[in-house]
Amino acid sequence: MDKQETSTRKVIPIAVSPGSGTGKLPPGADVEMVSLYEAHKKIYPRSVSGFFSRWRWALVFLTQLVFYGTPWLEWGQRQAVLFDLTSRRFYIFKLVLYPQDFIYLTGILVIAAFSLFLFTAVAGRLWCGYACPQTVYTEIFLWLEKLTEGDRAPRIRRDAGPWTLDKLWRKSAKHFLWLSLALWTGFTFVGYFTPIHELGREFLQMNMGSWENFWVFFYGFATYGNAGFMREQVCKHMCPYARFQSAMFDKDTLIVTYDKERGEPRGARSKKADPAALNLGACVSCDLCVQVCPTGIDIRNGLQYECIGCGACADACDTIMDKMGYAPGLVKYSTENAVNQHWTQSQTLRHVLRPRVLIYVAILGTVVTAMTVSLATRLPFKVDVERDRGSLAQIVQGGRIENVYRLQLMNAAENAQQFHIEVEGLPGLVLASEPDVTVQATQSRWVAVRVQAPFEAAPPGSHTIHFEISSKEADRKLEEKAVFLVPR
Repeated sequence: MDKQETSTRKVIPIAVSPGSGTGKLPPGADVEMVSLYEAHKKIYPRSVSGFFSRWRWALVFLTQLVFYGTPWLEWGQRQAVLFDLTSRRFYIFKLVLYPQDFIYLTGILVIAAFSLFLFTAVAGRLWCGYACPQTVYTEIFLWLEKLTEGDRAPRIRRDAGPWTLDKLWRKSAKHFLWLSLALWTGFTFVGYFTPIHELGREFLQMNMGSWENFWVFFYGFATYGNAGFMREQVCKHMCPYARFQSAMFDKDTLIVTYDKERGEPRGARSKKADPAALNLGACVSCDLCVQVCPTGIDIRNGLQYECIGCGACADACDTIMDKMGYAPGLVKYSTENAVNQHWTQSQTLRHVLRPRVLIYVAILGTVVTAMTVSLATRLPFKVDVERDRGSLAQIVQGGRIENVYRLQLMNAAENAQQFHIEVEGLPGLVLASEPDVTVQATQSRWVAVRVQAPFEAAPPGSHTIHFEISSKEADRKLEEKAVFLVPR
């Protein structure tokens, strides 16, 4: 084939999915296969130090101190925080919550939701960048990786090179540390649902139950996989927050921004060079902002959904600006309006406190106050009343009508309580069983109660009565409604 014929051939790029044909092509055309999917490139985040990095590590220490330390705290004769699913009780320091306290879980979820809305409206993805478990454990795993394999450059060289004894032992040490931390994380998580001292004894005796074994390894390998391998893929593709975050942003939301007007045109130069003389902006094209980014984006291209707002690029850029003798803040937390209109810091903060944020604060404050008041005035016991389904209303000795009820007395206090039961609602209505019942600390007890009324006290049908249960120790009373049946 001569040169003229080669230059006139048509090259048609096509995308072929499995099971489909290429269709008809023009005579003499070549086919070039084009992939519709970008190949995943491993990200090697470079370590960085600075103001935001210190805050990030402070949150790492705080969250892990709470997570790993709380199950070992004691409160009286029990674990301070324990979600005992078997006995259907949640112990949170002095609080003992039953399934009937589900309203408090609803309140916690509402508080969490509005907190997320508030923080996002004020400063973007603060949760993602500083306190999300995925971010926290990725930071810890990256630190262990740096400890065993070195920083970004030696890791890239080692991964690209052949397997050597040095590479083998470094990789082995890294994965050993990762697995140890991941399994300890799974063990600690299960310790919130099974008393952790008991779980520890069972672990040392190799006698853990199948349920505990499954969840320890499940959460352990989930931590190992997410923080060790998937990392930014979780934030970019699995976490829904990355997709709907833009609905909570506006032009007065604080985000990590690049000052394009000041930084462009970018270009390399010596430290002694005058940028104005070279017609260059402040950006020296060092690309450190890209190298330190945990999701591998270039903040100079503007806000992207992959950005988790960690501020690592701002720390890296400020380091370079300091070395070059330039003013810091080329990459910083700011708002779109502040950058475009050149607002001062005080002007920016004033616009952050806009009506939307104040509404979130008001709603959040109201819910938190209501939750606090409700918990502070909460009765230290609960009662559920239901008719005994195995016993119908009947006429007993003396011509009286008897109904049988089952009362569940739940003691939410840390000491035993004695309850006194009374009933009212019909003329001559009396309690025909023992009126005083003792329930041990943080326990519940079912009690069968017989209630009798004269035959002529009420016409046939159902009639409302009330049980009044009082605690001698708490000096409180609780009233529950029930139905008394009079047979025809």
